[in-house]
Amino acid sequence: MNLNDKFFLRLIWIVTAIVLVVVIVLKIVPPPATKPSFIYILPHLIGGINAVCSVLLILSLIFIKRKNIQAHKITNVITFILSALFLVFYILFHLYEKDTRYGDIDHNGILSAAELARVGASRMIYFVILITHIMLAVIVLPLILISFLRGFSMQIERHRKIVRWAYPVWLYVAVTGVIVYLMIVPYYNF
Repeated sequence: MNLNDKFFLRLIWIVTAIVLVVVIVLKIVPPPATKPSFIYILPHLIGGINAVCSVLLILSLIFIKRKNIQAHKITNVITFILSALFLVFYILFHLYEKDTRYGDIDHNGILSAAELARVGASRMIYFVILITHIMLAVIVLPLILISFLRGFSMQIERHRKIVRWAYPVWLYVAVTGVIVYLMIVPYYNF
């Protein structure tokens, strides 16, 4: 590992820590009183970005299996840019809107017994998917950044070693992001 690698690895961990702190702070800090009108389109964009990233990640795997390295690189760069855009939209949305409660049919922020009965076991399924999605989303950011560092610096063997972990986690996070979106969208209060 050279000096450049050490610098970028430190930078990766700093970026990861900053993103984690920002997301935690968004959960604690109350939203501003006024909201921009575009804010309500963001969850739909976020869901769409996750869907596109899921497809692009699968294409990336197909390209590398076929030894089409250029298409693999381009696809991953596009996926990376979209994922960064996702993160910006996610932070922006959660700055203004707090979490939506799964099953809150009347959008009052309180789950009644009738609402809980109506959603039944799907609420537990939602939370299992959501919790694994969130936990792995935290883990995947440094894995993605390290795999990009190694891929672009042509450290192919080291890139392969990290991608063995990063790829399935990134794909899982992207796919479950779509599932979470589809499950929660009926309960948005807009």
